[in-house]
Amino acid sequence: MSTSAKAPPGHFKILYFGPAENHTSITSENLPAPLSVAKLFSTLEKKYGGIKTNLLESCLVTVNLEYVDIPEDENDEGMVIQEGDEVAIIPPVSSG
Repeated sequence: MSTSAKAPPGHFKILYFGPAENHTSITSENLPAPLSVAKLFSTLEKKYGGIKTNLLESCLVTVNLEYVDIPEDENDEGMVIQEGDEVAIIPPVSSG
């Protein structure tokens, strides 16, 4: 997987790891920007049914390598993912 490829104009890149990669069957994709972080999960749920409750609600999200909070209310705009940003969906990790 190459994370160096930039998203095309008007898009951002989203990276999937672990179970998120398994659920989507891809390691990355480009989505239209701008998109509020609050609407990210519902956008992914529309594309990949069941991903929100099965995975996303326990995952961490980064935007340009910075962890971000996902607002509970989709109408709370909060942070907006911009063209050229890189978003990562990071599943919970356990240590042994």
